[in-house]
Amino acid sequence: MTAEGDILSKILDSGNKNVGGGSAAALAGGMAAALAAMVAKLSLKKDYGLKRDEYETLAGEADEISAALKSGAEEDEKAYGLIKGALSMPKTSTEEKEIRQKAIEEALIKAAQVPKDNAWNCHRVQEIANKLKGSSNPAAGSDLEVARYLAYSALVGCLANVKVNIDSLPSSEARTELEDELKILNELCVNPAEF
Repeated sequence: MTAEGDILSKILDSGNKNVGGGSAAALAGGMAAALAAMVAKLSLKKDYGLKRDEYETLAGEADEISAALKSGAEEDEKAYGLIKGALSMPKTSTEEKEIRQKAIEEALIKAAQVPKDNAWNCHRVQEIANKLKGSSNPAAGSDLEVARYLAYSALVGCLANVKVNIDSLPSSEARTELEDELKILNELCVNPAEF
């Protein structure tokens, strides 16, 4: 079984408590990127409004993002594992409590950074899909719409995962940086129904 199939199987297993919305959102973004790449490739042979090299560039970039988001889904699972590991650390003595708290904070930062990075990739997928709208093979129009809505849903899901982990962090420079980036990403998140 491939790594992608493995993460998909884990996501589809409702009994699996280690893979959740962050991984599902990243994988949805990966599917959106693959669909956008397919639409760009299906638009190469005729004039639909963009030059051949533009379609090739968009398809190549979307394929790269798709692979990155598949990896991002696996990274999200690992980041959650860090939180679980930190929470299970001993907390009997003051020293153990301090070590545990530091590990929890580091894990939460990682667990916010992973979906934040995935969110940036999902945003780029939205941009690619929106560029193809009205400038691509109309026979693949429904595929493009699925890509646009999947990218949007993936972005919203990634942002929700960033927020939930930020909200658990104490005030710090890392939290402020993550909040600032989350704000930018929220502003960039555009519902396809509005475009």
